[in-house]
Amino acid sequence: MYFVYILLCADGSFYTGISNNPQKRFQDHKNGKGGRYTKLHKPLRILFQEQLNSKSEALKRELQIKGWSREKKIKILKLKM
Repeated sequence: MYFVYILLCADGSFYTGISNNPQKRFQDHKNGKGGRYTKLHKPLRILFQEQLNSKSEALKRELQIKGWSREKKIKILKLKM
């Protein structure tokens, strides 16, 4: 089981990734053990996570979400920014 997740960062930006344990991965990001982006843009919280059946499906979904505009992400996540 894999998950796609979207993090809200301290500067208001979003980070999208995949993991088989999104809570642990979030803690890794917060502790500077995640990707380069989250080292530079401190993650605040998980805004969204979606469960998928395989890593392949999660990677495809991640690419799809990364292709969305910021406005579309906000609208879909129903955030008030």
